[in-house]
Amino acid sequence: MSNTKEQILITALHLFAENGYEAVSVSDIAGKLGMTKGALYRHFKNKRDIFESLLACMEENDAKNASEHDVPEDSLSEMEEEYQNTSVESLVEFSKAMFRYWTEDDFASSFRKMLTLEQFRSKEMADLYQQYLASGPLNYVKDLFSSKGIKNAEQRAVEFYSPMFLLYSVYDGSPKKEKVLQMADKAIEESVKDLLTEEKNNEQRLYNQT
Repeated sequence: MSNTKEQILITALHLFAENGYEAVSVSDIAGKLGMTKGALYRHFKNKRDIFESLLACMEENDAKNASEHDVPEDSLSEMEEEYQNTSVESLVEFSKAMFRYWTEDDFASSFRKMLTLEQFRSKEMADLYQQYLASGPLNYVKDLFSSKGIKNAEQRAVEFYSPMFLLYSVYDGSPKKEKVLQMADKAIEESVKDLLTEEKNNEQRLYNQT
């Protein structure tokens, strides 16, 4: 991707995060960049094309983040063995990294803010908000717990993910960002103490059966 295309994407995303997707026009994006609409159209067909490129970037980042932390990037039905082989400890480290990603990474943070603004105005944005920030990660954790034989997987997933979901909003309004990051780390660690023991017991039981 060319530098100009990257500049258009990040400028558009910043405007979408500040004002909402629907409120921003191609003229607004071009004006912010100091270019004409014609020059912008040489890189993107229209505002929708810009948005779809942003989605493609998010999907690419999702796959990269999962790969770097050795956790499944797809659904349980598609990657059942990978879910079973992912430890709770790996989930903890991945979750810590993802909290920082969604708060400190400029691209991801702006994307999150855009979805938060637009979720009540557009079904598509509401679905994306659920996929990336609400039911999507919650179900991911539930499926991972379930595949590990952890009891009451859905409720345990709620207990695991709820502090992260709350602390996104706390982070945005807090002047002490580092403290919120530390709170998130501690909440994630505390929520899995009993799960680590249960995971080990389940693994031992399976070993004894072989």
